[in-house]
Amino acid sequence: MEIAVIGGGASGLVCAIKASDEGNHVTIYEKNNKCGKKILITGNGRCNYFNDDFDIKHYNSFNLEILKTIINEENKNNVLSFFEMLGIVPKVQNGYYYPVTNQAVTIMSALVLEAKIRGVEFITDETVIDINYKDNFIIETNDNEYFADKLVLATGSKAAPRTGSDGFGYIIAEKFNHNIIKPLPALVQLVGNEKYFKEWAGVRSDVIVNLYEDGKKIDEVSGEIQLTDYGVSGICIFQISSKVIRGLENGHIEKIFINFLPWLKEDIHNFLFNRNNIMPERTISELLDGMLNYKLVNLILKKNNVNEKLKYNQLSKLEIKSIEKDLINFELNISGYNDFDKCQVTSGGIPLNEININTFESLRQKNLYIIGELLDVDGQCGGYNLGFAWLSGILAGTALKEYYNDKN
Repeated sequence: MEIAVIGGGASGLVCAIKASDEGNHVTIYEKNNKCGKKILITGNGRCNYFNDDFDIKHYNSFNLEILKTIINEENKNNVLSFFEMLGIVPKVQNGYYYPVTNQAVTIMSALVLEAKIRGVEFITDETVIDINYKDNFIIETNDNEYFADKLVLATGSKAAPRTGSDGFGYIIAEKFNHNIIKPLPALVQLVGNEKYFKEWAGVRSDVIVNLYEDGKKIDEVSGEIQLTDYGVSGICIFQISSKVIRGLENGHIEKIFINFLPWLKEDIHNFLFNRNNIMPERTISELLDGMLNYKLVNLILKKNNVNEKLKYNQLSKLEIKSIEKDLINFELNISGYNDFDKCQVTSGGIPLNEININTFESLRQKNLYIIGELLDVDGQCGGYNLGFAWLSGILAGTALKEYYNDKN
């Protein structure tokens, strides 16, 4: 059986490895000069490839109930066993899996090596420009024409186009009667239009962020925030970006409220009052010094028209209340987001109810399999997106191998 895997990224490589069999000939078609280009940039080059907390709460999809059926302990073990088979020695930090080498190239090289050992053929530096089906799949590239009995779409989404992800897979999926939920950036920076952004640019802080949509709280995350001259970034922003962007796309009002003092366990008013009693000779600026970055101190005072040279007891109740609010509940309207060239993954894509979630075979086109980022699944930071890529490749590849065994 001739199996064609279109795309040599995370899901495509795993699928090819699992589908390989003495009776199967598997070919990976990759437009770049080598496979796994996107793997190399994950985790800042360290490749956070999995997470011990493999739970549905870390994923977004319009069909979460379908996804939930495969996000389980059994499949968690399947992924871990696969990497053990590859010879990857894990380094686990707070549940985050990295290769012990701290190099993403370790993961990529292991995948490519295993594929070659199993006889997988690589056709690189050729761009697939069209795919048709008539008794079998006809794959047209910029140089040649190829044929396959079964075809796996593993082209990736639109995220990080510099790695080759251009959305081609969506076009082919539509050709085979699939719907596409509009792809949008995810795990990406959020944009606002406040005048003071330039004043806080460069600040990093551990915070708690509450996300409100149309005045209703829909999420809460904690972690490091990075304040930029256009808005906000950092891991806690990435975690909510998929919901924010989908909300903006649907016309909702998206606001975040930032608690810059997540370590504070007591009432903010009592805390500042007592702090002033300990240091009564300090100005309000000096009183806040040591609690948070000086840029934030200056910005909050300026935003509330408070003279930084005044002492706490010289401020009005309204001024004190406004400062307290911005320290633990800083309100920020989100008006936009950065594009695909800045995002790590894409939300949206091919709906999960159009595939068999156990085999990843299309329900619209026989012998067509769709895996990885093309599907309507996006996860939080922490190895969840790669986790889904590996799992979809494992399940699809296993189904292809079992199909051959059943026929023989």
